[in-house]
Parts: sequence; structure tokens; C-alpha cells
Amino acid sequence: QVQLVESGGGLVQAGGSLRLSCVASESIFSIRPMGWYRQAPGKQRELVAAITSGGMTNYADSVKGRFTISTDNAKNTVYLQMNSLKPEDTAVYYCNARRSLSTYWGQGTQVTVSS
Repeated sequence: QVQLVESGGGLVQAGGSLRLSCVASESIFSIRPMGWYRQAPGKQRELVAAITSGGMTNYADSVKGRFTISTDNAKNTVYLQMNSLKPEDTAVYYCNARRSLSTYWGQGTQVTVSS
């Protein structure tokens, strides 16, 4: 059972930046892909960004050019750097990891962008 703990959320003004962190309870070498999802009130959870073991990344169209996903294998951590934040980025952000047939989720971290 992989445990994921997110941090870094908060309140920021439009145009600002935040960096989310997700620390895994074990080495992330075998836990791929890893990604970030978000869920706004009244909306379905959606993929924001993902990264494979080979370092390939995938982004939602709405965040391309503004968000960057990266990993630090030594720290068992995946990051989401969010720049030029918009009010529509407001949501609970969840870390996600997959290994074999299992999927793991963090508890979520709230990101609120004020206009």
C-alpha cells in the first residue's frame, strides 16, 4: 500500500504561483505513472499533469505552458509547479500513483486563486 501526502496548497492571487509536493511512502521508481488531478466544486475530477517512468509528461490543455510536473526520486517526491494561476484553477488537487493494477490517491490539498 503506497501512501501519498500532498502539501503546498493555499490561497494565492491571480497571476501568482504555488508549488505542490507529493511525498510517497516508498521509492517512486516503480510507481509510475504519477500525476496530479484536481476537482472543483460540482465538477468531475480531472487530470492536470502526469509523468511516466521515462520522464514523458502529459498536461491538460488548460494548464499547458503554466504548470510543470517533475520528480525527485531521491526524495520520493513529485512536484507540480503552478505559475500564472487563474481563478478557474481553484480546486482540490490530488496526487495519484499507479503500480501494476493498483491506483493510489493522496488526501488532497486545496488551491484557491482569488481574482
